[in-house]
Amino acid sequence: MTETHFDDVAAVYDETLPSHVTEHYLEKRTRFIASRCPPPGRVLDVGCGTGALAGRLAGIGYEVVGLDPSQGMLEVMRERAPEVEAMQGSATEMPFGEDEFDLSLSVATMHHIAQPDAVRSALAEMVRVVEPSGRILVWDHNPRNPYWPYLMRRVPQDSGEERLIGLEELTSGLEAAGAEVTDVAQLGMVPDFMPRALLGAAAAAERAAERTPLLHRVCAHNVVLAAKR
Repeated sequence: MTETHFDDVAAVYDETLPSHVTEHYLEKRTRFIASRCPPPGRVLDVGCGTGALAGRLAGIGYEVVGLDPSQGMLEVMRERAPEVEAMQGSATEMPFGEDEFDLSLSVATMHHIAQPDAVRSALAEMVRVVEPSGRILVWDHNPRNPYWPYLMRRVPQDSGEERLIGLEELTSGLEAAGAEVTDVAQLGMVPDFMPRALLGAAAAAERAAERTPLLHRVCAHNVVLAAKR
């Protein structure tokens, strides 16, 4: 996946999911982050895209840097969230020194990086740039969820070059880079076609699914939290 492709889709990227579904997942991720790594703190959002999550985190007290290879995406973020520092660069070779952040996170980014060596490099970089005992959060598509192939064929940011990354690949990559995995979950079940009027019921069903043995394994996202040793 090239940065040029994301430059081309930057203007329509935020329209790919209904606004109420997007808001549901933004709130869910923001709550999760604030509960595990409360503000204040310096946060790196790897593959920040148009900055929807980065702006939300800045709004609750974090100092946020957004890293993305696409200048087009960063331009949208600068307009949306000028308080977020925008940095163009690659997840596999980050333009930061060691121990600069309290938390590095990526959301729906690793499946775009795709290649096994590149995924491992990106995970190692996320560990490298956080301070000792700092946290690393990876929130990405769960290959066990059967809906992803259908959705990924319909959204402009997915070109067919993506690869869904399994949980073991995420955890082993973080551990090899010097982090200890502290929390693993499968979260999310609200699909993009959910009508606004049914969102409350869908969110309640989602919470039940996340707590149900076996069923939680097919939730939409693998969520891995780790701490740098």
